[in-house]
This record gives sequence, structure tokens and C-alpha cells, in this order.
Amino acid sequence: MARNPVPLLVPCHRVVPSSGGVGNYGYSPETKAKLLAGEGVVL
Repeated sequence: MARNPVPLLVPCHRVVPSSGGVGNYGYSPETKAKLLAGEGVVL
């Protein structure tokens, strides 16, 4: 997932850790949280 050249087309940002939180994301955890929130995911 770290080498995903098209992260918005192949949505690797939807993978979250089972322990909670958003985990890491190449563009930043804050960006990942915003993308998930925009999709209606409650964190």
C-alpha cells in the first residue's frame, strides 16, 4: 500500500488498524482521517 501510485482510485486509506485509530498514511494521518470522514466513516 505504501507504493500505491493512485491512492484515491485504489483506496488503501480504508485500511485501519484493529486496535483503533487511523494508522499511518503516506500523505499524513490527518489526511487519512479527512478522507475517511468524507466517506462517512465514524472514527
